[in-house]
Amino acid sequence: MSSLTAAVAEASRFLDLTGVLSNAILGGVVARNERFDAIGFATLAIVSGLGGGLIRDTLLQKGTPIALTDPAYIVTALIGATIAFLIPVEGRSWNLVFPWVDALALGTWAVAGAAKTLGVGLGALSAVLLGAVTAVGGGAVREILLRQVPSVFGGNTLYATPALFASGTLVLLSRLGHPTVGLALGTLVGAGLMLLSRWRKWQLPEAYHLKPIRVWHRLPRPPRVRSRRPR
Repeated sequence: MSSLTAAVAEASRFLDLTGVLSNAILGGVVARNERFDAIGFATLAIVSGLGGGLIRDTLLQKGTPIALTDPAYIVTALIGATIAFLIPVEGRSWNLVFPWVDALALGTWAVAGAAKTLGVGLGALSAVLLGAVTAVGGGAVREILLRQVPSVFGGNTLYATPALFASGTLVLLSRLGHPTVGLALGTLVGAGLMLLSRWRKWQLPEAYHLKPIRVWHRLPRPPRVRSRRPR
């Protein structure tokens, strides 16, 4: 393994663990709002922090998911649960910090998922898709456990879209020979777009807001030809 490849792999692992910690804390915040006990905190933190990566690694079918072979992943998720359990991360200060934590988690995970997908030899489209799955999968599984419709399905500001842009940036720059720059810039693109969408209240259009296009109303009608009866 070349020094550049090793540096990219280490940077990807660091970003992956940063996303695990951020999402684990977010899972712990949800557990506090639901008045869960310590087991509930640990469960939601692990699901939130590791769910997307477990889905990604299972789909890649390249051995046991890294969250189960590298102890740092579960330990990091439990640290996030402990932080949320011991420190009441709520109130005005948390409301100011939360968007940045959420955006950082999404950006880091999207590029980490895309980088790992490229690393096993899959193409650009697969890397973009699995990058987004890595970023939003844990939160979706957490909400399903709580019997909620996953927020990624709509009704809120852009979430999956910034993940797609983040992983797409990583894929593009990797193809151009700048994978390390892609990791940093992709994270900034994903996090920045998510923060901007919250500030500007950007949402994807919902189906019932769109009117179906009726092409036949736009086409000119052929003239009517009256047939003459023989006399």
